[in-house]
Amino acid sequence: MYTLTNVATHRFSSPEETYVLDVDRTEAGLVTISSDQHLSLLSPARLAAGPLASWKTQHGNLASLRVFDGSSSLVCTAGEDGTVAVWDLRLRGDQARVARFNAAPSPILSMACSPSTQTIAVGTELQDHMASIFTWDVRSSPSPRAHYQEVHSDDVTELAFHPDQPAILLSGSTDGLVNVYDTRVADEDDVTLQTFNHGASIHHARFLTGTEVVALSHDEQFALYDMDERTERGDAAQNWGDLRSVLGCQYVADVMSKTDGSGAIIGAGAQEKQSFELVFLARNQGHRPKWVFDRENSVGLAGAHGEDIVRAFCFFDDAQVVFTAGEDGNVKAWRGS
Repeated sequence: MYTLTNVATHRFSSPEETYVLDVDRTEAGLVTISSDQHLSLLSPARLAAGPLASWKTQHGNLASLRVFDGSSSLVCTAGEDGTVAVWDLRLRGDQARVARFNAAPSPILSMACSPSTQTIAVGTELQDHMASIFTWDVRSSPSPRAHYQEVHSDDVTELAFHPDQPAILLSGSTDGLVNVYDTRVADEDDVTLQTFNHGASIHHARFLTGTEVVALSHDEQFALYDMDERTERGDAAQNWGDLRSVLGCQYVADVMSKTDGSGAIIGAGAQEKQSFELVFLARNQGHRPKWVFDRENSVGLAGAHGEDIVRAFCFFDDAQVVFTAGEDGNVKAWRGS
C-alpha cells in the first residue's frame, strides 16, 4: 500500500455543523457542495486559502452535484424542490447561475449529465406512489426529452450515462434494481434494455466498461453485472458480498470508474481506525475471477477525516493529488511524501 500525506486543508465553518457532501474537479478548480446549501469553488493549489467563490444554491435541501462539462467549468446542482441549476464557475456573483429550471415535481435525489447530447437526467424520491426519471435538453431554454415513471418502485438513488454511448442511461434504486435504458426509444414499455437485481437498496452504480456494470448497496453489498451475459433473473456475473468484510472497512464512500476502462477505484473507510483507503478494482490478466482487488497498489490516507465519514473523493492526476470531502466540514488535499 502507498500512503499519502495531508498537505492542505480547508474547513467550511458556519453556525451549524457543516458536512461537505461532494467534491469534483473542473478546469476552473475544485468544486464542492455542502450541507449549508452552498456550491463552492476552491483552488487546488491554494486550498487552505478558502473558496475563490461561493453561491447559495436555493434548492431547499441540496442533494446532488454533477460536472456537466469540466473543460468549460459547467456544473449542475439539484435538490429537494425539484429544480436543477447550471453554473458557469468562470463567472462570479449571480451571473454564475446561467440556468435554473423545474426539472421534476418531487425531490431530486440523483442526476447525470451528457454534454455531447446536452442532456441532464434526474431521478426522484418516491412520492404519491411514484418515483420518476426525467431527461432534459438544456440547450438555450431547457425542454423535457422524456419521463419514465414505471421503471422503479422506490427512490431513484443513482443515474449514469454510458461512457461511449450517451443515449444509454443507467439507473439504480432503493428497490434493489439497476436498469439500463436506450433513451432514443420513445415508448416507456420498450425503453429498458436490461434489468439487474442487486437485491439490496442501491447506493452507487457505474459503468465499469462498455458492457459491465458495478453496483454497491447501502449496506455495502458489491457486485458486477455483464450486459453481454443475459441471465434470466439478472444475476451478478461476479459477487463480492459485503465489502466491509472483504476490505476490512466500516463503510464505502463511492465507486469511481477509471476513464481508461481499466477498472474502478473504491473508497473505503473506517472511523474507528481513522483511516480511508483507495482500492483499485483491476482486471485479473486473463485469469478467473475476471476482476480482483489490487490491495498491493491501494492508496492509504493516514488519519483521513478523523472519526468522521469521508463522503467523496476525486483526483487531479496531472498534479498527483487526491482530494477528499468529509462530514467534519473539511476538504483535504493528499500527496505522496
